[in-house]
Amino acid sequence: MISESSLDALLAPHRLAVLGGFAAAEGDLPEGTRTLVLVGPAEGFWPHLKAQPEWDGAPDPVDRWSARVLGALARDLGGIALFPFGGPPYHPFYTWALRTGRCWDSPVRLLVHESQGLWVSFRGALALPQALDLPPAARPCDGCAAPCLTACPVGALGAGGYDVPACHAWLDGGGAECLAGGCLVRRACPVSQGYARMPEQSAYHMRQFHR
Repeated sequence: MISESSLDALLAPHRLAVLGGFAAAEGDLPEGTRTLVLVGPAEGFWPHLKAQPEWDGAPDPVDRWSARVLGALARDLGGIALFPFGGPPYHPFYTWALRTGRCWDSPVRLLVHESQGLWVSFRGALALPQALDLPPAARPCDGCAAPCLTACPVGALGAGGYDVPACHAWLDGGGAECLAGGCLVRRACPVSQGYARMPEQSAYHMRQFHR
């Protein structure tokens, strides 16, 4: 058995971290998998990424970097790297995240993570042949006043789900603050506010979304 701390130590030079995982059921994941671990950005991720060879002006630098780094790490551990891109078909990362016990369906239906709040994102997953103890955490939405429910100026994201056309219409008009620093709903989450995600990173992903 490997430990979460030892896996985090392998991820740390790449400014990545374990965001949760679960024991694989028989036939559920690639053959030989005992644990699926979800991996995402840690503090310092964005400046580190921009210093990598994939940041070369060609398309999809984040995905290309993720494939290289997590692919190599998975091979070193005797496992397989799985990614939220490259489909269709696409791997069910949302469902996997819920199975970890460290991510939940938030009041606005987006995933919320124990320490990253509504900023949570995944660069990939490691399907490992080793057992790994990954205990669940407490859901941060319990007892929260849910400021996320009223943070969207046009109601594009709320209890009823996500109105994507309304979001794009807002970004075309008065949504400069969202474009510059990320979605106001994600930023409203109290847990998100304690996570050191750079506005530049959020602005990049908003540009990829709204183009």
